[in-house]
Amino acid sequence: MLYTFSNAQYSATELQRYFAQLTEQDAVVLWGDGVLLMVKQVALLQHVKKGYVMQEDLIARHLQQHPNLTLLKDHIQPINMTQFVTLTEQYSPQFAL
Repeated sequence: MLYTFSNAQYSATELQRYFAQLTEQDAVVLWGDGVLLMVKQVALLQHVKKGYVMQEDLIARHLQQHPNLTLLKDHIQPINMTQFVTLTEQYSPQFAL
């Protein structure tokens, strides 16, 4: 399953509930305001095995050099739109939040 997070206002409890359901076959994409979760919920994101963040949204929010991106490098990888489309082809169904 592909989990996409487009909002930055999830509670830690809500995110923990979603992340607890992740399996080895799942991936997480942060896009839109969801890229702000990199700043707000770094401890939770350190448990994601296959995580991605939209490069365009990082740039739009001036986060491409944020220290948490380096901290999360083993968990969250920047991707472009073409790579995102490839992920949607690989992971089904998609759960958009």
